[in-house]
Amino acid sequence: MSELRAPTGGRDAQSDASKSEIPPDLGLYRVLRDDGSVDPTTDPLMPEALVMRAYREMKRLRLLDARMILLQRQGRVGFYGACTGQEATPIGTALALQKDDWVFPGLRESVMMLVRGFPLSKYIAQIFGNSGDVLKGRQMPSHMSGRDVNYVSWGSCIGTQLPHAVGAAWAAKLQKKSGVVVGFMGDGATSEPDFHNAINFAGVFRVPCVLMCQNNHWAISVPAARQTASPTFAIKGRAYGVPSLRIDGNDVLAVYGAVSKAAARARDGLGPTFIECLTYRIGAHSTSDDPTRYRSQDEVDGWMKKDPVGRLRRHLVHRGLLDDARDQALEKELNAEIVAAVAEVESLPPPARETLFDDVYGAMPWHIAEQRDELLRGPEAPAHGGAGH
Repeated sequence: MSELRAPTGGRDAQSDASKSEIPPDLGLYRVLRDDGSVDPTTDPLMPEALVMRAYREMKRLRLLDARMILLQRQGRVGFYGACTGQEATPIGTALALQKDDWVFPGLRESVMMLVRGFPLSKYIAQIFGNSGDVLKGRQMPSHMSGRDVNYVSWGSCIGTQLPHAVGAAWAAKLQKKSGVVVGFMGDGATSEPDFHNAINFAGVFRVPCVLMCQNNHWAISVPAARQTASPTFAIKGRAYGVPSLRIDGNDVLAVYGAVSKAAARARDGLGPTFIECLTYRIGAHSTSDDPTRYRSQDEVDGWMKKDPVGRLRRHLVHRGLLDDARDQALEKELNAEIVAAVAEVESLPPPARETLFDDVYGAMPWHIAEQRDELLRGPEAPAHGGAGH
Protein backbone atom coordinates (compact mmCIF):
# COMPACT_ATOMS: atom_id res chain seq x y z
CA MET A 1 0.00 0.00 0.00
CA SER A 2 1.34 3.43 -0.86
CA GLU A 3 1.62 5.99 1.89
CA LEU A 4 -1.64 7.70 2.79
CA ARG A 5 -1.42 11.39 3.61
CA ALA A 6 -4.48 11.78 5.79
CA PRO A 7 -5.87 15.09 7.00
CA THR A 8 -6.26 16.35 10.56
CA GLY A 9 -9.40 17.51 12.30
CA GLY A 10 -11.80 16.09 9.70
CA ARG A 11 -10.59 17.93 6.58
CA ASP A 12 -10.67 16.31 3.12
CA ALA A 13 -8.49 13.20 2.91
CA GLN A 14 -6.09 13.54 -0.03
CA SER A 15 -3.72 10.85 -1.29
CA ASP A 16 -1.84 9.76 -4.37
CA ALA A 17 -2.97 6.23 -3.65
CA SER A 18 -5.78 4.71 -5.67
CA LYS A 19 -9.28 4.54 -4.21
CA SER A 20 -8.93 0.82 -3.56
CA GLU A 21 -5.89 1.45 -1.33
CA ILE A 22 -7.60 3.95 0.96
CA PRO A 23 -9.58 2.51 3.89
CA PRO A 24 -13.21 3.65 3.81
CA ASP A 25 -12.85 5.49 7.13
CA LEU A 26 -10.00 7.60 5.72
CA GLY A 27 -11.22 8.02 2.15
CA LEU A 28 -14.21 9.89 0.80
CA TYR A 29 -17.01 8.03 -0.95
CA ARG A 30 -18.74 10.17 -3.54
CA VAL A 31 -20.86 9.64 -6.63
CA LEU A 32 -21.51 13.05 -8.21
CA ARG A 33 -18.78 14.68 -10.28
CA ASP A 34 -18.40 18.44 -10.57
CA ASP A 35 -19.87 18.48 -14.10
CA GLY A 36 -23.07 16.70 -12.99
CA SER A 37 -22.14 13.25 -14.23
CA VAL A 38 -21.70 10.27 -11.92
CA ASP A 39 -18.83 7.93 -11.21
CA PRO A 40 -20.10 4.58 -12.57
CA THR A 41 -17.94 2.67 -10.08
CA THR A 42 -19.75 4.22 -7.09
CA ASP A 43 -23.20 4.98 -8.53
CA PRO A 44 -25.93 3.41 -6.31
CA LEU A 45 -28.32 3.44 -9.31
CA MET A 46 -30.89 5.53 -7.48
CA PRO A 47 -34.19 5.35 -9.42
CA GLU A 48 -34.91 8.39 -11.59
CA ALA A 49 -38.14 9.24 -9.78
CA LEU A 50 -36.33 9.07 -6.44
CA VAL A 51 -33.58 11.42 -7.63
CA MET A 52 -36.24 13.91 -8.70
CA ARG A 53 -37.95 13.46 -5.32
CA ALA A 54 -34.65 14.19 -3.58
CA TYR A 55 -34.29 17.44 -5.50
CA ARG A 56 -37.83 18.51 -4.70
CA GLU A 57 -37.32 17.82 -0.99
CA MET A 58 -33.98 19.64 -0.93
CA LYS A 59 -35.32 22.66 -2.75
CA ARG A 60 -38.40 22.83 -0.52
CA LEU A 61 -36.22 22.76 2.58
CA ARG A 62 -33.98 25.52 1.22
CA LEU A 63 -37.03 27.71 0.57
CA LEU A 64 -38.66 26.79 3.89
CA ASP A 65 -35.52 27.65 5.85
CA ALA A 66 -35.29 31.05 4.17
CA ARG A 67 -38.95 31.77 4.97
CA MET A 68 -38.62 30.71 8.61
CA ILE A 69 -35.55 32.89 9.16
CA LEU A 70 -37.49 35.81 7.70
CA LEU A 71 -40.39 35.13 10.08
CA GLN A 72 -37.99 35.00 13.03
CA ARG A 73 -36.44 38.33 12.06
CA GLN A 74 -39.96 39.77 11.89
CA GLY A 75 -40.72 38.50 15.39
CA ARG A 76 -43.36 36.04 14.22
CA VAL A 77 -41.47 32.99 15.55
CA GLY A 78 -39.01 32.99 18.38
CA PHE A 79 -36.05 30.93 17.12
CA TYR A 80 -34.90 28.93 14.12
CA GLY A 81 -31.93 26.80 13.08
CA ALA A 82 -31.57 26.36 9.32
CA CYS A 83 -30.14 23.34 7.49
CA THR A 84 -28.69 25.39 4.62
CA GLY A 85 -25.78 23.55 3.04
CA GLN A 86 -26.53 20.26 4.76
CA GLU A 87 -29.74 19.22 3.00
CA ALA A 88 -28.29 16.19 1.21
CA THR A 89 -27.46 14.20 4.33
CA PRO A 90 -30.86 14.07 6.09
CA ILE A 91 -32.85 13.85 2.86
CA GLY A 92 -30.63 11.18 1.32
CA THR A 93 -30.85 9.22 4.57
CA ALA A 94 -34.64 9.51 4.77
CA LEU A 95 -35.05 8.23 1.23
CA ALA A 96 -32.89 5.20 2.03
CA LEU A 97 -34.93 4.12 5.06
CA GLN A 98 -38.09 2.06 5.40
CA LYS A 99 -41.33 3.05 7.11
CA ASP A 100 -40.68 0.99 10.25
CA ASP A 101 -37.19 2.39 10.82
CA TRP A 102 -36.65 4.90 13.63
CA VAL A 103 -34.71 8.17 13.67
CA PHE A 104 -33.02 9.72 16.71
CA PRO A 105 -31.99 13.21 15.53
CA GLY A 106 -29.07 15.37 16.57
CA LEU A 107 -29.99 18.82 15.22
CA ARG A 108 -30.41 19.49 11.49
CA GLU A 109 -32.38 16.42 10.50
CA SER A 110 -36.00 17.42 11.11
CA VAL A 111 -36.72 17.62 7.38
CA MET A 112 -36.70 13.82 7.50
CA MET A 113 -40.16 14.09 9.06
CA LEU A 114 -41.46 15.76 5.88
CA VAL A 115 -39.75 13.21 3.65
CA ARG A 116 -41.33 10.43 5.72
CA GLY A 117 -44.83 11.90 5.29
CA PHE A 118 -45.38 14.36 8.16
CA PRO A 119 -47.72 17.17 7.01
CA LEU A 120 -46.03 20.50 6.30
CA SER A 121 -48.62 22.51 8.24
CA LYS A 122 -48.15 20.40 11.38
CA TYR A 123 -44.40 20.69 10.95
CA ILE A 124 -44.57 24.49 10.78
CA ALA A 125 -46.97 24.52 13.75
CA GLN A 126 -44.14 23.10 15.85
CA ILE A 127 -42.10 26.18 14.98
CA PHE A 128 -44.94 28.45 16.12
CA GLY A 129 -45.82 26.20 19.08
CA ASN A 130 -49.55 26.88 18.75
CA SER A 131 -52.66 24.71 18.85
CA GLY A 132 -51.72 23.04 15.56
CA ASP A 133 -48.61 21.61 17.18
CA VAL A 134 -48.91 17.93 18.10
CA LEU A 135 -46.36 18.63 20.86
CA LYS A 136 -48.75 21.22 22.35
CA GLY A 137 -46.15 23.98 22.25
CA ARG A 138 -43.85 22.25 24.74
CA GLN A 139 -40.68 22.13 22.66
CA MET A 140 -38.65 25.07 21.41
CA PRO A 141 -38.67 25.71 17.65
CA SER A 142 -36.40 23.52 15.49
CA HIS A 143 -36.84 20.65 17.96
CA MET A 144 -39.57 18.96 15.95
CA SER A 145 -40.62 15.34 16.37
CA GLY A 146 -43.44 13.08 15.32
CA ARG A 147 -44.48 9.65 16.56
CA ASP A 148 -46.40 9.02 13.32
CA VAL A 149 -43.14 9.04 11.34
CA ASN A 150 -40.93 7.34 13.96
CA TYR A 151 -38.97 10.54 14.56
CA VAL A 152 -38.04 10.81 18.22
CA SER A 153 -38.11 13.96 20.36
CA TRP A 154 -34.74 15.37 21.26
CA GLY A 155 -33.08 18.03 23.39
CA SER A 156 -30.17 20.41 22.91
CA CYS A 157 -27.88 18.48 25.26
CA ILE A 158 -25.16 17.20 22.93
CA GLY A 159 -24.97 13.47 22.25
CA THR A 160 -27.60 12.28 24.71
CA GLN A 161 -29.72 10.80 21.90
CA LEU A 162 -27.01 8.30 20.92
CA PRO A 163 -27.40 5.83 23.82
CA HIS A 164 -31.16 6.11 23.28
CA ALA A 165 -30.76 5.17 19.61
CA VAL A 166 -28.52 2.23 20.40
CA GLY A 167 -30.88 1.11 23.17
CA ALA A 168 -33.83 1.21 20.79
CA ALA A 169 -31.84 -0.84 18.27
CA TRP A 170 -30.97 -3.36 20.98
CA ALA A 171 -34.67 -3.63 21.86
CA ALA A 172 -35.51 -4.23 18.20
CA LYS A 173 -32.93 -6.99 18.09
CA LEU A 174 -34.26 -8.64 21.25
CA GLN A 175 -37.80 -8.44 19.92
CA LYS A 176 -36.64 -9.79 16.54
CA LYS A 177 -38.04 -6.79 14.67
CA SER A 178 -36.72 -5.88 11.25
CA GLY A 179 -36.54 -2.13 11.83
CA VAL A 180 -33.26 -0.22 11.77
CA VAL A 181 -32.48 2.71 14.08
CA VAL A 182 -30.53 5.74 12.84
CA GLY A 183 -28.82 7.96 15.40
CA PHE A 184 -27.50 11.36 14.30
CA MET A 185 -24.81 13.55 15.81
CA GLY A 186 -22.62 16.49 14.89
CA ASP A 187 -18.84 16.48 14.95
CA GLY A 188 -18.91 18.03 18.41
CA ALA A 189 -20.87 15.10 19.83
CA THR A 190 -17.90 12.79 19.24
CA SER A 191 -16.20 14.57 22.15
CA GLU A 192 -19.00 13.57 24.52
CA PRO A 193 -18.96 10.42 26.71
CA ASP A 194 -22.39 9.42 25.37
CA PHE A 195 -20.88 8.91 21.90
CA HIS A 196 -18.25 6.51 23.16
CA ASN A 197 -20.69 4.62 25.39
CA ALA A 198 -23.16 4.28 22.52
CA ILE A 199 -20.77 3.15 19.79
CA ASN A 200 -19.03 0.72 22.14
CA PHE A 201 -22.36 -0.85 23.15
CA ALA A 202 -23.46 -0.98 19.52
CA GLY A 203 -20.29 -2.77 18.51
CA VAL A 204 -20.30 -5.26 21.37
CA PHE A 205 -23.95 -6.25 20.99
CA ARG A 206 -24.07 -5.90 17.18
CA VAL A 207 -27.31 -3.94 17.25
CA PRO A 208 -29.13 -2.92 14.04
CA CYS A 209 -28.26 0.76 13.98
CA VAL A 210 -26.57 3.30 11.74
CA LEU A 211 -24.74 6.09 13.54
CA MET A 212 -24.50 9.21 11.37
CA CYS A 213 -22.04 12.02 12.11
CA GLN A 214 -22.75 15.26 10.26
CA ASN A 215 -19.29 16.79 10.21
CA ASN A 216 -20.17 20.34 9.24
CA HIS A 217 -16.77 21.59 10.48
CA TRP A 218 -18.14 23.72 13.30
CA ALA A 219 -19.67 22.77 16.66
CA ILE A 220 -21.22 26.23 16.90
CA SER A 221 -17.92 28.18 17.10
CA VAL A 222 -15.49 25.30 17.77
CA PRO A 223 -13.71 24.06 14.61
CA ALA A 224 -13.33 20.37 13.83
CA ALA A 225 -9.57 20.60 14.37
CA ARG A 226 -10.24 21.42 18.03
CA GLN A 227 -12.52 18.39 18.45
CA THR A 228 -10.06 15.67 17.51
CA ALA A 229 -6.49 14.91 16.48
CA SER A 230 -7.73 11.88 14.52
CA PRO A 231 -7.31 12.15 10.74
CA THR A 232 -11.09 11.72 10.31
CA PHE A 233 -14.08 11.27 12.58
CA ALA A 234 -14.98 8.01 10.85
CA ILE A 235 -11.77 6.38 12.03
CA LYS A 236 -13.09 6.53 15.60
CA GLY A 237 -15.26 3.52 14.80
CA ARG A 238 -12.18 1.27 14.51
CA ALA A 239 -11.51 1.24 18.25
CA TYR A 240 -15.02 -0.11 18.87
CA GLY A 241 -15.04 -2.72 16.13
CA VAL A 242 -17.72 -0.87 14.16
CA PRO A 243 -17.34 -0.75 10.36
CA SER A 244 -17.03 2.90 9.43
CA LEU A 245 -16.82 5.03 6.34
CA ARG A 246 -16.47 8.65 5.35
CA ILE A 247 -18.69 10.01 2.62
CA ASP A 248 -19.41 13.25 0.78
CA GLY A 249 -22.37 14.52 2.79
CA ASN A 250 -23.17 17.11 0.10
CA ASP A 251 -23.72 14.36 -2.48
CA VAL A 252 -27.27 13.03 -2.03
CA LEU A 253 -26.57 10.00 -4.23
CA ALA A 254 -23.58 9.05 -2.08
CA VAL A 255 -25.61 9.47 1.11
CA TYR A 256 -28.44 7.36 -0.29
CA GLY A 257 -26.03 4.66 -1.42
CA ALA A 258 -24.07 4.49 1.83
CA VAL A 259 -27.12 4.49 4.11
CA SER A 260 -28.93 1.92 1.95
CA LYS A 261 -26.01 -0.49 2.32
CA ALA A 262 -25.59 0.20 6.03
CA ALA A 263 -29.32 -0.29 6.69
CA ALA A 264 -29.36 -3.52 4.68
CA ARG A 265 -26.36 -4.73 6.63
CA ALA A 266 -28.12 -4.00 9.91
CA ARG A 267 -31.30 -5.75 8.72
CA ASP A 268 -29.23 -8.82 7.87
CA GLY A 269 -28.05 -9.05 11.48
CA LEU A 270 -24.50 -7.87 10.75
CA GLY A 271 -24.56 -5.04 13.26
CA PRO A 272 -23.94 -1.29 13.26
CA THR A 273 -22.19 1.06 10.86
CA PHE A 274 -20.67 4.46 11.64
CA ILE A 275 -20.84 7.02 8.81
CA GLU A 276 -19.14 10.40 8.79
CA CYS A 277 -20.84 12.79 6.36
CA LEU A 278 -18.50 15.57 5.27
CA THR A 279 -20.65 18.68 4.85
CA TYR A 280 -20.77 22.34 5.85
CA ARG A 281 -23.17 24.68 7.61
CA ILE A 282 -23.44 27.62 5.19
CA GLY A 283 -25.51 29.80 7.50
CA ALA A 284 -25.44 30.58 11.19
CA HIS A 285 -25.75 27.86 13.82
CA SER A 286 -29.12 29.41 14.62
CA THR A 287 -30.84 32.78 14.54
CA SER A 288 -29.08 33.47 17.86
CA ASP A 289 -25.60 33.07 16.33
CA ASP A 290 -23.22 35.38 14.45
CA PRO A 291 -20.78 33.15 12.51
CA THR A 292 -18.72 36.12 11.28
CA ARG A 293 -17.14 36.21 14.74
CA TYR A 294 -15.39 32.87 14.33
CA ARG A 295 -15.02 31.95 10.63
CA SER A 296 -14.00 33.69 7.41
CA GLN A 297 -16.21 34.51 4.46
CA ASP A 298 -13.59 32.95 2.18
CA GLU A 299 -14.22 29.62 3.89
CA VAL A 300 -17.97 29.95 3.43
CA ASP A 301 -17.57 30.97 -0.22
CA GLY A 302 -15.44 27.91 -0.88
CA TRP A 303 -18.08 25.59 0.50
CA MET A 304 -20.89 27.35 -1.33
CA LYS A 305 -19.28 26.02 -4.53
CA LYS A 306 -20.04 22.54 -3.15
CA ASP A 307 -23.67 23.41 -2.37
CA PRO A 308 -25.67 20.13 -2.38
CA VAL A 309 -28.73 21.64 -4.06
CA GLY A 310 -26.68 23.10 -6.91
CA ARG A 311 -24.76 19.86 -7.35
CA LEU A 312 -27.92 17.80 -7.67
CA ARG A 313 -29.40 20.37 -10.05
CA ARG A 314 -26.37 20.03 -12.34
CA HIS A 315 -26.83 16.27 -12.28
CA LEU A 316 -30.50 16.53 -13.25
CA VAL A 317 -29.67 18.96 -16.06
CA HIS A 318 -26.92 16.61 -17.21
CA ARG A 319 -29.47 13.79 -17.40
CA GLY A 320 -32.02 15.94 -19.22
CA LEU A 321 -34.49 15.75 -16.32
CA LEU A 322 -34.45 19.47 -15.47
CA ASP A 323 -34.09 22.83 -17.17
CA ASP A 324 -34.56 26.46 -16.12
CA ALA A 325 -38.26 26.54 -16.94
CA ARG A 326 -39.07 23.37 -15.00
CA ASP A 327 -36.93 24.50 -12.10
CA GLN A 328 -38.67 27.87 -11.92
CA ALA A 329 -42.08 26.18 -12.06
CA LEU A 330 -41.07 23.89 -9.20
CA GLU A 331 -39.85 26.82 -7.12
CA LYS A 332 -43.13 28.66 -7.69
CA GLU A 333 -45.10 25.56 -6.67
CA LEU A 334 -43.04 25.03 -3.51
CA ASN A 335 -43.22 28.67 -2.46
CA ALA A 336 -47.01 28.58 -2.84
CA GLU A 337 -47.16 25.43 -0.71
CA ILE A 338 -45.07 27.06 2.03
CA VAL A 339 -46.98 30.35 1.98
CA ALA A 340 -50.31 28.53 2.27
CA ALA A 341 -49.07 26.38 5.15
CA VAL A 342 -47.69 29.39 7.04
CA ALA A 343 -50.95 31.31 6.59
CA GLU A 344 -52.94 28.32 7.85
CA VAL A 345 -50.75 27.81 10.90
CA GLU A 346 -50.23 31.44 11.88
CA SER A 347 -53.99 31.95 12.13
CA LEU A 348 -54.29 29.31 14.86
CA PRO A 349 -54.60 30.24 18.54
CA PRO A 350 -52.18 29.13 21.28
CA PRO A 351 -52.66 25.65 22.77
CA ALA A 352 -55.71 25.46 25.05
CA ARG A 353 -54.59 26.21 28.60
CA GLU A 354 -56.02 22.94 29.95
CA THR A 355 -53.54 21.01 27.78
CA LEU A 356 -50.90 22.13 30.28
CA PHE A 357 -52.04 19.22 32.47
CA ASP A 358 -52.14 16.59 29.73
CA ASP A 359 -49.47 13.89 29.53
CA VAL A 360 -48.12 14.51 33.03
CA TYR A 361 -49.26 11.05 34.10
CA GLY A 362 -50.77 8.14 32.19
CA ALA A 363 -53.96 8.65 34.20
CA MET A 364 -54.51 12.09 35.68
CA PRO A 365 -54.38 11.94 39.53
CA TRP A 366 -56.75 13.94 41.69
CA HIS A 367 -54.33 16.71 42.63
CA ILE A 368 -53.49 17.47 38.98
CA ALA A 369 -57.21 17.47 38.14
CA GLU A 370 -57.81 19.95 40.99
CA GLN A 371 -55.11 22.27 39.65
CA ARG A 372 -56.60 22.10 36.14
CA ASP A 373 -60.11 22.86 37.42
CA GLU A 374 -58.85 25.81 39.45
CA LEU A 375 -57.08 27.25 36.41
CA LEU A 376 -60.19 26.87 34.26
CA ARG A 377 -62.30 28.76 36.80
CA GLY A 378 -60.12 31.81 36.24
CA PRO A 379 -60.29 34.24 33.31
CA GLU A 380 -58.57 33.55 30.01
CA ALA A 381 -55.24 35.27 29.45
CA PRO A 382 -55.41 38.20 26.99
CA ALA A 383 -54.67 37.27 23.38
CA HIS A 384 -51.42 38.45 21.89
CA GLY A 385 -49.73 37.97 18.52
CA GLY A 386 -46.23 37.25 17.30
CA ALA A 387 -43.60 34.91 18.69
CA GLY A 388 -44.19 33.31 22.06
CA HIS A 389 -47.61 31.76 21.43
